[in-house]
Amino acid sequence: MKTEWQTVKVSDACEFVVDCVNKTAPLSASVTPYKMIRTSHIKNGFIRLTDEKCVSEETYKKWTRRASLEHGDVLLTREAPLGSVAMVRDEKNHFLGQRIVQYRSNPRVLDSLYLLYTFLSPALQSQFNSYGGTGSTVDHIRVPDCLEFEIPLPPLVDQKAIAHVLGTLDEKIELDRKTRETLEGTANALFKSWFVNFDPVRAKAEGRPTGLPNEISELFPDSFEDSELGEIPSGWSLMPLDKIANYLNGLALQKFPPKGDHTDLPVIKIAQLRKGDALESGKCSNELSVEYVIKDGDILFSWSGSLLVDVWVGGIGALNQHLFKVTSQIFEKWFYYLWTKYYLEEFQAIAQSKATTMGHIQRKHLSEALVLVPPPEVLEWMNSVFSPLLNRQIQGRLESRTLSSIRDALLPRLISGELRVPDVEKMLEEVGV
Repeated sequence: MKTEWQTVKVSDACEFVVDCVNKTAPLSASVTPYKMIRTSHIKNGFIRLTDEKCVSEETYKKWTRRASLEHGDVLLTREAPLGSVAMVRDEKNHFLGQRIVQYRSNPRVLDSLYLLYTFLSPALQSQFNSYGGTGSTVDHIRVPDCLEFEIPLPPLVDQKAIAHVLGTLDEKIELDRKTRETLEGTANALFKSWFVNFDPVRAKAEGRPTGLPNEISELFPDSFEDSELGEIPSGWSLMPLDKIANYLNGLALQKFPPKGDHTDLPVIKIAQLRKGDALESGKCSNELSVEYVIKDGDILFSWSGSLLVDVWVGGIGALNQHLFKVTSQIFEKWFYYLWTKYYLEEFQAIAQSKATTMGHIQRKHLSEALVLVPPPEVLEWMNSVFSPLLNRQIQGRLESRTLSSIRDALLPRLISGELRVPDVEKMLEEVGV
């Protein structure tokens, strides 16, 4: 129980705490196996590698002289952002960029996964922020302070049990994420094959197999015809993007002040769409026309600032200005979602070309973006392929949201000793997790 647990400095329970090399590593002009982990890669317990920067083997060895990364090492960002945490898992031949501290637990007294969740807990996040109040322009944690954080240290067997419960939830969330990525990749590949490259039509025109069942292959034409977009499959038509779907612009929700009761709605702005939730959003009155109310599964498109289109799975909310809610009475959700995504890069380029500080697109750009519409029999078959792919992505994201909420509720109570692991395991079994 909580009263039985001691509190120790994190440095006393680690084999070592190592700061990164605090200068910019010289990058390689060519691709190498040696890559940098930056602060932007560290988020919510995981390292998400994007836009990786490579270095030479010589630089890699120089930057890892103090310590190379091993599975189980916990990473903490000291600045920009302050207090992000992740565990090293499969990141071979990687090294730390600036403003990151590496913790390696002493396995005789501290479980590395337990350390990760302790660092993610509100109590430690509060410590990070208290040390980060430096008075400088950008808050940061000083390197000596990274040794001073105090963590609860239950017996090792309890640490492992706590880490197992929380780790199991995170494994399910991570599996959902990877499954969604696979489903999304499949949908994007099929869309490109059928609507951009016209692979089945080209195959038939050249007398090659399409790779599709015969009854499906017969639905595709074997020739092309001229159009405003160039050659398109014979019998297919063109429609403006804003004719296959309705792009409803949001409201200036400051005109609908909250009443301060349970009926108030979270305001969904561009920031909430980017985050995927409205947990820290302001509120507005629910006295809106129903079309301005957002629900899980709705397609949202931010048409100004950093343009983005995505499926909303952050719960009920209200549609703010600078966001489109995209719907259609004619076409299935996948169709107008994937076509909007297809034109997103072009729309982003238009917005970036604006002279204003906050670029945007106009209604005319939706009208000028032309969409290929297959004949009804082809579209009906495509619905049977794409709709399940999108629905499974949505369901996976909703499941992850539920699991994340459970994990976030349990984490501080387990780390503090308020909840015991056997009670939590029984509760999770009862709800089918």
